[in-house]
Amino acid sequence: MADLINLNKARKARQREEAKAKAAENRIRYGQRKSDRDAARKEEARFQRKLDGKKLE
Repeated sequence: MADLINLNKARKARQREEAKAKAAENRIRYGQRKSDRDAARKEEARFQRKLDGKKLE
């Protein structure tokens, strides 16, 4: 016979894990200084321009 599980506890545990993952993502996204965000944005734009220059059309 299969093990019985409490669906309410399983649902709440899944929601807690999702909340932890979202909190970690938000710490990365919003936990930076403005100068760091601007530098990362500029670096991403530079990489994108470099990649676009190498595309074969």
